[in-house]
Amino acid sequence: MKIKHTVAVLALAGFTSLVPAQQPAPQQDGIPVTKLSRLRVFADEQTVNEQSKLQYTQLLKEAEQKKALVPDSDPRVQRLRAIAQRITPFAARWNPAAADWKWEVNLLNSDQVNAFCMPGGRIAFYTGILSKLNLTDDEVAMVMGHEISHALREHARKRMVESTGMSVAGKLLGAGVSAYFGIDPRVTDTVAGMGAQMISLKFSRGEETEADTVGLDLAARAGFDPRAGITLWQKMGAANSSQPLEILSTHPGGDSRIKEMNRNMPLVLPVYARTRGTTADRLPPYKSLPLPPKS
Repeated sequence: MKIKHTVAVLALAGFTSLVPAQQPAPQQDGIPVTKLSRLRVFADEQTVNEQSKLQYTQLLKEAEQKKALVPDSDPRVQRLRAIAQRITPFAARWNPAAADWKWEVNLLNSDQVNAFCMPGGRIAFYTGILSKLNLTDDEVAMVMGHEISHALREHARKRMVESTGMSVAGKLLGAGVSAYFGIDPRVTDTVAGMGAQMISLKFSRGEETEADTVGLDLAARAGFDPRAGITLWQKMGAANSSQPLEILSTHPGGDSRIKEMNRNMPLVLPVYARTRGTTADRLPPYKSLPLPPKS
């Protein structure tokens, strides 16, 4: 019996050695990737991209005619493109189609504190956001990551579908209420339209929050300090002391954005720290630049 037991143990050990050991799952750090909105499939991708390309080309053409397109040789343009070159390799994590995008980065001479990224990777910054906020490279990366995220998450396609759906739903609701209660259709149309607009604003604030979150992840992977997102919105708040109520705005309030960024900071700070060859707890405090004096 002892011999049989020994043979059985040895046979089991031999069989186990032939079975490959289970490999640990790859480390998933940073912001978890979520699926793109299903609504976007109801807007044709090719049509959206073609419209985007035409609009961007027309914008650059008009800017050039007005001497508002900052030349490629300008250090500010070169700075923006260098930052984009570090961020865009990580874009496909959030949208595989981005691996084939032909990225463009241009700078427009305008006092506007603004920037955007159209579908297909067409980026534009206004000189006002660089000069009025005195942005560090990390803060520029936060802005760029945010705008790129709108394109990656295909918010433009999603909004086209939502806008059409809200308009139709509002008219149907207004007609139904009017017929049931005998109210003037013009009144119900107005009320239904306002309700649809409020829902649409909520959708938009959700997209802004998603763009903030994805932008943090992109910038951190590219080696930019995500804590710059906090200082960026502190600067925004100081530069824009008056702003509409959050519930009536397409953008979340600065305090809300900072709160959400701080909530996600434990996820993205280790990613950034790894690019610096250290750990999150050993990172020095982040230092921004002061706002320029008001003229």
